[in-house]
Amino acid sequence: MDMKTSLIIIAFAPLVAAAIAGLFGRKIGRMGAHSVTILAVGLSCAFSVRALLQFINGEAVAFNENLYTWAISGDVTINVGFLVDSLTAIMMSVVTFVSLMVHIYSVGYMKDDPGYQRFFSYISLFTFSMLMLVMSNNFMQLFFGWEAVGLVSYLLIGFWYKKETAIFASLKAFMVNRVGDFGFLIGIAGVLFAFGSLDYAEVFARAPQVVGETIVIFGGAEWSLITVICIALFIGAMGKSAQAPLHVWLPDSMEGPTPISALIHAATMVTAGIFMVARMSPLFEMSEVALSFIMLIGAFTALFMGFIGIVQNDIKRVIAYSTLSQLGYMTVALGASAYSAAIFHLMTHAFFKALLFLGAGSVIIAMHHKQDMKEMGGLRKYMPITFMVMWIGSLALAGFPGFSGFFSKDAIIEATHLSNRWGSDVAYWAVLLGVFVTSLYSFRLLYLTFHGKERMDNHTKEHLKESPWVVTLPLILLAIPSILIGWLTIEPLLFGGFLNDAIVVNAANDVVKELGLYHFESPASFAVHGLMAAPFILAVLGFVVATWVYLKKPGLSTKIKKKFAPVHRILMNKYGFDAFNQKYIVGGTLKLGEALYKWSDSRFIDGLIVNGSTKLINGFSKFIRPFQSGYVFHYALVMVVGVIIFISFYLF
Repeated sequence: MDMKTSLIIIAFAPLVAAAIAGLFGRKIGRMGAHSVTILAVGLSCAFSVRALLQFINGEAVAFNENLYTWAISGDVTINVGFLVDSLTAIMMSVVTFVSLMVHIYSVGYMKDDPGYQRFFSYISLFTFSMLMLVMSNNFMQLFFGWEAVGLVSYLLIGFWYKKETAIFASLKAFMVNRVGDFGFLIGIAGVLFAFGSLDYAEVFARAPQVVGETIVIFGGAEWSLITVICIALFIGAMGKSAQAPLHVWLPDSMEGPTPISALIHAATMVTAGIFMVARMSPLFEMSEVALSFIMLIGAFTALFMGFIGIVQNDIKRVIAYSTLSQLGYMTVALGASAYSAAIFHLMTHAFFKALLFLGAGSVIIAMHHKQDMKEMGGLRKYMPITFMVMWIGSLALAGFPGFSGFFSKDAIIEATHLSNRWGSDVAYWAVLLGVFVTSLYSFRLLYLTFHGKERMDNHTKEHLKESPWVVTLPLILLAIPSILIGWLTIEPLLFGGFLNDAIVVNAANDVVKELGLYHFESPASFAVHGLMAAPFILAVLGFVVATWVYLKKPGLSTKIKKKFAPVHRILMNKYGFDAFNQKYIVGGTLKLGEALYKWSDSRFIDGLIVNGSTKLINGFSKFIRPFQSGYVFHYALVMVVGVIIFISFYLF
């Protein structure tokens, strides 16, 4: 089978399955719905892994071909086509594998839900949307996948549409992403304005010609055109990849079913922005200002979103804020020109974060859908498999040497340290301190959930048991790469030039190459070096603090909370982002709408134009009515007066 045919199968098999499950769900039943979608995503996964292996073995070269022409406007041709290189192959494999695990897991998790067929249709459609995003070879198709992912995520977050909090969360996600997407659309318009094309290859080839060109936006000030384009594109990434201040939708999206949390927050939607910036590296490498902006946004998100995770009691929200923090790490890597390190962390994070979310879902099943960790404790003896895989996922997340998260996170920290870009010092300390914070909330979650005193009620305790195999099997399959994938991929991805056909880095900015020269000989030596580095010391410190506060002295956390009540209140209020948005953005919009209704619609349109015109006509009618008397001498008088006025006007 040729490459083109296999790519069409990869992209469109989930779409066909989504249509079958969605349109014919009642006829094929529950088994038919999950069977057809699992088969389709499994087929996409198999072909994706096959494509990746071909790139690894050197049997394939970058594929860039248009399938058909969608529209022609003047000199601009918009095509639908595929660009599949090493970067795309990695993204396809990760997306389809995690999606396959989520599909299988959902058979057990959603078994009693009345919207079973609809759910499988949605997640299969989501997979198609993400594949179209990563496989596109032009900005218009990228935008289609970008918006399709946003639309389906809205449907998934609000899946339980009778639940008010789910409705609010889905609307919030949709609206916040529209803010980012507006910037993204401006960036695409800027690309069309500057390059006269939306095709990646043509844009990247012409990019050097745009360096030095300026544009006047407002106030007569000249801005670098490439910087404006890059920042606008990154604003789109801030929405999709939940970077502050456009991060507020992601924690609330926990209102959707747990498999959705894993699908959206692990390998798919939230990584779209990271992938996009890496794909656009030929453009971003031409703007130091844009890269510094990206780095500082990522640094703030990595550290300060992690702090919020320390005080959360909802097991899914702890993992959600962990996702925000880890996305911040990836964004810092992008800003440091360490694009390959960002993609490396994207890949490792996909496995262990999907593992943590699905593990949390296993706990939630056992707890009869209770999510508060204060009502858990001691679950390890009831759920040994879930307990084991959650420890594996947490160790990978905390970056302990030997686990996949260690390799990718350490690479980002070291690469940021080697960067000389403006803002790199601040970013380095942020990602370094973030290691302690990550370790602290990771082990806090484990101790409150699986260790210590049992705090659940007797009814829940009587029914505690390990989840069925359809739930635990995906956990085990995700735990394996959470341990091994870093050992297997760090050398080719970071130092072997595997991504050279997709990512462009200026020689002066290549911190990953410098990292390889000074700190890498083999995965084992990198792990040994990590045992003597600051990140490992901070991770151990986080483990010690969490063990002391939440396991050895469980009452100590309450005392700390009371002593640092103002800080705790700030973290519980999420730095006031939600309150500010609700009061000023939402409240201001509502007041603006009320004012427009009161003055524009009610008084101007209804009062002045509609009612005013009738009053004017009525008044004029009343004025001229007396002259319509029916007497001939009255009309003669008016005619004479009119003639006199006309003659007077003509003579004088």
